[in-house]
Amino acid sequence: MPFELQIALRYLLAKRRQVFISVISLVSTVGVTVGVMALVIALALMTGLQGELRDRILGSSAHVYVWKPSGLVDYRAEVEKMKAIPGVQGAAPALLGKALVTSDKGESFITVKGIDPALEGDVTDLRRSMTAGAVEDLRPATEDAFAGILIGKDLSGTLSAFPGDVITLVTPEGSLSPMGLMPRQRRVQIAGTFQLGLFEFDHAYGFVDLETAYRLTGQDRPDHLEIRVTDIYSAPAVADDIQERLGTDYITQDWTDMNQSLYSALWLEKIAMGIGIGLIVMVAALNIVASLVLLVMEKTRDIAILKTMGASARSVMLIFLMQGMIIGVVGTLVGASLGALIANVLDRYRLISIPSDVYQVTYLPFKLLPWDLFTVVAGAVVVCFLATLYPSRQAARLDPAQALRYE
Repeated sequence: MPFELQIALRYLLAKRRQVFISVISLVSTVGVTVGVMALVIALALMTGLQGELRDRILGSSAHVYVWKPSGLVDYRAEVEKMKAIPGVQGAAPALLGKALVTSDKGESFITVKGIDPALEGDVTDLRRSMTAGAVEDLRPATEDAFAGILIGKDLSGTLSAFPGDVITLVTPEGSLSPMGLMPRQRRVQIAGTFQLGLFEFDHAYGFVDLETAYRLTGQDRPDHLEIRVTDIYSAPAVADDIQERLGTDYITQDWTDMNQSLYSALWLEKIAMGIGIGLIVMVAALNIVASLVLLVMEKTRDIAILKTMGASARSVMLIFLMQGMIIGVVGTLVGASLGALIANVLDRYRLISIPSDVYQVTYLPFKLLPWDLFTVVAGAVVVCFLATLYPSRQAARLDPAQALRYE
């Protein structure tokens, strides 16, 4: 073991006459630990929240939306055109409308989405999210049977209506009658319930087949096409490629454009939280400076004796540099380990619940990326290293004659 490291460890671990300096060193180590741990947990929280919202949004909706101002006369032919575009995994038509849904025990305003049951599974996770019934049950078995509707599990609880029950849909698009324009009403049967995990869909969405949507909205064709791509991050490129290949008659918009404000807000929160908690590490670094300055003052006689015995200024500087780095590295490693452990436990057991109507998710997810962990550890070590430079250089500049004059 180099004698510089040996002396640094002895100064840290051996009992001193001035216990106060030892306490400051301990406080510095704990400060670094707490700061790094808090920073790791905060970054894991923001990363997990971003990823969870992204996965739920993209599981509930499409990656790319395509409109055709001239109208989607033959949507099946349009779907085949979209599937021929490189990077497109699936395509399906959609028709959106608003409705008031009523049951014997409740009512609610919802968004009605007309879909093709055979194609919807290629675009969203609706089929995999069914808790009762199936997407294929939307189409009535006979001509006299009620048309089917799929509603969110939470909406089902609000209405106290469950699969097999009949509910009424009232749409603002009316029919002309002798009494004026009357809203359209249609009784439909709940064919199943789903749970996509997103508050907006589970509480305020209903899926019907396209034929039923046509009757409810008074239209005769879908509004737009929804597309799923193989790589979610290539969605902007695929959207541009559609317009280049098929012409300006097609208007596209991808999921990054539609959710840009949400992700920008989350990214700014992540940066702000990182800066705020990073100040804790800075405070701990200042404690390291104070600890080493006091130690240099206490060990003035020892430094002078080491220099008279032949120790170079570089060796003296290394002694105190190593002492500060030991404090910083130990605090950083312990803090990073505790932060990663706590984040993993909180995420695995979903210990922190939050209101889904505000945050769209029912619990706080934590996901620690290796790059985030490396950045925190490297940043904390660098800050601690910089904090040791000043007191170490002061110790190296100490004049032995001046230090021993009054001894």
